[in-house]
Parts: sequence; C-alpha cells; structure tokens
Amino acid sequence: MRITLIGAGRVAHHLAMALSAHHEIVQIFSRSLTKAQALAQNVQAQAVNDLSLLECNIDLVIIAISDSAIAATIETVHAYMPDVLCVHTSGSTDMAVLNQHHARCGVFYPLQTFSFESHIAWHNTPLLIEAAHRDDQQTLLKLAQSLSERVYVYESSQRLSLHLAAVFACNFSNYCYDLAKQVVDARGVDFALLAPLMLETAHKATQHEPHTVQTGPARRHDVGILNMHQALLAQLQQTDSAQVYRLFSELIQQRHPQ
Repeated sequence: MRITLIGAGRVAHHLAMALSAHHEIVQIFSRSLTKAQALAQNVQAQAVNDLSLLECNIDLVIIAISDSAIAATIETVHAYMPDVLCVHTSGSTDMAVLNQHHARCGVFYPLQTFSFESHIAWHNTPLLIEAAHRDDQQTLLKLAQSLSERVYVYESSQRLSLHLAAVFACNFSNYCYDLAKQVVDARGVDFALLAPLMLETAHKATQHEPHTVQTGPARRHDVGILNMHQALLAQLQQTDSAQVYRLFSELIQQRHPQ
C-alpha cells in the first residue's frame, strides 16, 4: 500500500517504522518540518508541513495526531483528497468525527503505550479497526494483519471502553510506579529491587481476575500497618503519595470487606 502519515509524534513514528517494512510510506506531514524530516528520512518518504502538498495518488491516509486536532485536519484533508481512505489512530475519538466530513473513513487503533526510546512488539500488539464501508474494513484488516497477529473489529463505543481501561492499567499504574520510586529514593533504596514484584503483579493480573489476587495491608484490613505507612509518608512530606495511599486503601477495603 501507498500510505501517508499525518503526524510525526510517538504513534506516527512507530507506525511509520513498522509499516515501511511491508508498505510504501509516501509522505510524512507535520506542522514542524524538522520533525517531519526526521521521521521521513527513516522511511524514505517526503516531508511536508502544508496539507495542500499532500499527494493524492495514495491508498491510505493515517491521521496520528492529538484528538482535539482530528476534526479540523480531516476537514482540510477532505478538500484535497475527497476519495482517499482516511483513518485516525485514537482510542477515544469516535469514527463519526471523521465521517461527518469524509465518507471513506475508519479507525486504526494500536492498544499500546508508545515512547520514542522503546521497541514495540507489533506481532503481539492488539490492533482495533473500524470502517464506514465493508471494502475499506477489509483493506484495514489486511493492513493490520501485516503487523499483528491480534486484530479486532470493534466499534467506537467498545474502543472507548478499552481506552479508558488502558488509562487505569497503564497510565495510572505507571504513576504509582513513579510514587513508589519517590518513596525509596527518599531513603536511598534501589528502586530496581521492586522490579520482580512489579512484573509478577502484572503477570498475575493477566492470568487471573485482578479482584481475586489483591494482596496487601488494605486487603487484610491491617490498620496498624496502614497507619504506619501514612506516618512515614507524612514524615517524608510526600503529600501526593499520602493522598493516593489513603484513597486506594479505602477503596480496596470497600472492595474487600471483612
């Protein structure tokens, strides 16, 4: 396929690199020409910073930008290429945001966390697709299957629930890791000592119902330990950690009454 990517951020970067192994990346658009050029060089594509310069002789436009900019972008893209299949990569934005401006539209959402410095195991990354037309859905299925063994056709409401769940499972848990590191850093303890515990916790959550494998002082309703931990956080003057600790402990106790 001949593909143009709109965006040069983390998602666009990883998609361009992965797709270029099996498909032709024609252009990379970014409002920052420098960012577009940096990514385009890696995939032998043309860098542009003006949507009017987009080439029309392509098979697919992938819009990998912030959710708030999708509607305005598709409206402009439609003016230059009204008949090209256009998709966005958002977990939360409804396909209707595209469809109200552009008939041939869809979604190509990778359920993954992206960082420039990380490697993505695409073969095991769930790809959620949706399309306004059956033929375009088949096109997206084939494209997704060229990257991953885990491809699913989900509508926008289902995808939104997954994106919300991902915030809890990924973003919030990572913030807890950040809080944990602040605690041990304050006492000169090596944060790496927590790595086996973190990995085992994540593994258990994928093998069992998370509710059934909950552990810890809040699960046991161990008031003595809970108070001791709160006192230490107060001593360390870690107000944010203390607030999270108190809230999570109360919610765990409610979830697991004595």
